[in-house]
Amino acid sequence: MPDLFSPLKIGLLTTRNRVVMAPMTRCRAPAPVQSPGRINAEYYAQRSGDDGAGLIVSEATQVSPAGRGYPNTPGLHSEEQVAGWKLVTEAVHARGSLIFAQLWHVGRVSHEVYQPDGRAPMSSSPSAKSGECVLPDGTKAPYPTPRAMTVEDIREVTEQYRHAANNARAAGFDGVELHGANGYLPDQFTRDGVNRRTDQYGGSIENRIRFIFNLTRMLVDVWGADRVGVRLSPSGAFGDMIDSDPKATFGHLVQKYNQLPLAYLHIMEAMEGDIRRGKELVPGYEPIPVSHFRPLTRHTLITNAGFTFEKGQEYLHRGWADAIAFGIPFISNPDLTARFRAMASGTPVELAPGDPATFYWPGVGPMEVGYTSYPAMMRAETDVIHA
Repeated sequence: MPDLFSPLKIGLLTTRNRVVMAPMTRCRAPAPVQSPGRINAEYYAQRSGDDGAGLIVSEATQVSPAGRGYPNTPGLHSEEQVAGWKLVTEAVHARGSLIFAQLWHVGRVSHEVYQPDGRAPMSSSPSAKSGECVLPDGTKAPYPTPRAMTVEDIREVTEQYRHAANNARAAGFDGVELHGANGYLPDQFTRDGVNRRTDQYGGSIENRIRFIFNLTRMLVDVWGADRVGVRLSPSGAFGDMIDSDPKATFGHLVQKYNQLPLAYLHIMEAMEGDIRRGKELVPGYEPIPVSHFRPLTRHTLITNAGFTFEKGQEYLHRGWADAIAFGIPFISNPDLTARFRAMASGTPVELAPGDPATFYWPGVGPMEVGYTSYPAMMRAETDVIHA
């Protein structure tokens, strides 16, 4: 029976455990180059190794300047960014962990000031997201109505993903994860709450999943078998995302992915915020557990969203997932796996609390505060854990 400390074989790769560090936007790649540096390499290295994650999925990384929608998020479209990410991958590999780059285009979750041409951001349809966008200077503005992508736009964006995927290889990543979740561009095509198109990319489920499936197939062409993962959020409501029949939509997509030699599917369960917002948007909203998708896929299945040590162990024991991704716990517990190992042995260990004020950006303090400043457990405790 697998547990969080068992190795996991993903194609030709083997992770040292089944603890995955989830992708987390931390907004610490300053302008103008939006590139990681040595402090980012230190951050990822702290969360690698036997005491950390067997597999790390990088923070969401934009595939082009137009794919950006938040301040100080990194990209993978320039030589400077490739060099910056090399620092990260080398630091992670030195500690024996694997790292995939999460490829990202925010679509409508952006603003004209982020767009190189100053035009409205792109989406599947001209449907605006509610709320306000955080601009590069920290001020906020309402999200604009996006422009519907033409077929030529879709081709151009696909090539941007291809370019970023090749850059990820050059930067030393072990694979890539397509960010198809959380209301970003691929999700804006997949769900009919946003996608109002009437061409080959809209209407039926098969048409709506065409964009995300073709992107995935292209990434497999670039990276080869077992080096591409996909993240989905069938129960997610972030970004005002709804679908008239999410079980049918995502069930069809998950089954269609059986045609491709993927490394894994990364399917999020609903967070409290998703459930609350989902009920506001859709009468009768019900979250879909990852166990619903287990019999539909032949691929390694990673799940994520609000997991504790106990809940993660239960999902592995029941066979509902093959690995568990942890997000917020990894922010303030760089040696999260060591702490879990202590819990499994009966040693009383508490997870360190994080400071939400520095989750997404440093605030007024130095960049390392709330980022690389969280300590691992005392060495004496660690010796007991490994005895």
